[in-house]
Amino acid sequence: MDIRLRTARLALRRLSPADLPAVTALCGDPEVMRYLEDGRPMSPAQVADEVLPALLREYERLPAGLGCWAVASGTEPFLGWAALRPAHSVGLETGPGGGLELGYRLLPAAWGRGYATEAAVGLVRAAFTELGAERVVGTTMSVNSASRRVLERAGLRHVRTFFEDWPDPIPGSEHGDVVYELTRAEWSGSAPS
Repeated sequence: MDIRLRTARLALRRLSPADLPAVTALCGDPEVMRYLEDGRPMSPAQVADEVLPALLREYERLPAGLGCWAVASGTEPFLGWAALRPAHSVGLETGPGGGLELGYRLLPAAWGRGYATEAAVGLVRAAFTELGAERVVGTTMSVNSASRRVLERAGLRHVRTFFEDWPDPIPGSEHGDVVYELTRAEWSGSAPS
């Protein structure tokens, strides 16, 4: 098992083709997908043909330490995933100054236990201590209060709200999307020693 990082309760490990059933369950869950993509669950074929292969290719394409990592606990081999990648989402600055984008997606059975925050804090620390990032960013829908809390607990602060003309808007999109960020200087000033 290729471990990216360990926290007090979690291991973030490389995804593998064997994770297809778990990733299919994650991306096929209506509650998980409610605020993502077009708000609809993904089909098993889409996950098998597009999603998982794209995630696996990231390990070869991105610099070491970046990508999407399965989140596992001592008793659960797959709770969801957490990701750290070059910023690419709508609403974020991309390119060299865009920073690293934090993301996470957990199965509903793992919600409310602090796992997303724990994984996010670990990836933020790795971004600044191992990867030399100058900035970590994240974005979510304004109405996704759970995701916003994770970003805030990981140390990121709300910097702006934006409105996009989505081709197939989902409920809540009329309230816009939010961008959060944390700079190296801010993190250095607040990180526990």
